[in-house]
Amino acid sequence: MSQLHPTIEEATVAPRVVRSRRRLHVPGWVSLLLRNPKSRLGVFMVGFVVVVALIAPLISVNDPTGFSFFDARQAPSWHHLFGTTDQGSDIFSQVVLGARRSLLLGVGAATLATLLATTLGILAAYSGGVIDETINFVTNVFLVIPTIPLLVVISAYLKSRSMGTMMIVLGLTLWAFEARILRGQALTLRNRDFVFAARVAGESTSRIVFGEIMPNMISRIAAGWVLVFYVSLLVDAGLAFLGLGDTTHVSWGMTLYWAQTNSAVLQGEWWPFLFPGLALVITVLGLTLILAGIDEISNPRLRNEMGPRNSLIRRLVAPLWSGRAAVRAEGAS
Repeated sequence: MSQLHPTIEEATVAPRVVRSRRRLHVPGWVSLLLRNPKSRLGVFMVGFVVVVALIAPLISVNDPTGFSFFDARQAPSWHHLFGTTDQGSDIFSQVVLGARRSLLLGVGAATLATLLATTLGILAAYSGGVIDETINFVTNVFLVIPTIPLLVVISAYLKSRSMGTMMIVLGLTLWAFEARILRGQALTLRNRDFVFAARVAGESTSRIVFGEIMPNMISRIAAGWVLVFYVSLLVDAGLAFLGLGDTTHVSWGMTLYWAQTNSAVLQGEWWPFLFPGLALVITVLGLTLILAGIDEISNPRLRNEMGPRNSLIRRLVAPLWSGRAAVRAEGAS
């Protein structure tokens, strides 16, 4: 009977351990993304910008749109970390608070464009016929029209240039390229055996599209979302720099616009351009690294190429490390 108690305790403790492990379980795609050095660095860079945007009201001690002629044109110092503008506005507050609007606009535009591209691309590939030809015609029209001049014309005629309006404009103009890619991938998946098996089993069209085809395209959809995200950031900053943005709200592009309007560089003031531009570069570079990591993870050919290359490097480096270890052992003896 004394040997029975440990077994009962183990039986009662074991499920608790299993439950705790399940709670701490990380999804497979997250672990793969964090194992890749490029995407890990990109996640860290974008995560840093997101954290700064979340705590922006706590760390911005000055009014980003305030005017103070006594603090005008000050170089970076402990009182103004990123310096001030010609009107005395604090650039640090403009950068950290502008991160909120820039990131929200990028997320909104990327989500809208990805929804349109995914829906139209998969619908065209799976339906075929007249629906496919119609969607292809609309996609080709948006691909032929140059995006930047179209956005310049639309922004010039818009009465309201709020964040919501810019989200809609960017989302409706940046979906065509990704829709073409998703359509091509959906065409290859439509002829797979598991899709034919679902049709024979009598599955509905929505069940086949959302349950069979779309899960096999998640990596491409995620990559397209990241791509549209940083393209939206660059396009919005470019439009704001040209004076076609919302001048009543703070963003990275508007900070660059006012620096260009006030001829800051000609007056020897480099900080109004450097810090908002650096914030934009860090965010776009981080998103680009995440996109490269997703591509390496989801592309078997790149994975197979990276694997033998890493193993070859280890084989070449292993004798060198073993030789150094032997020399150190002899010196110690």
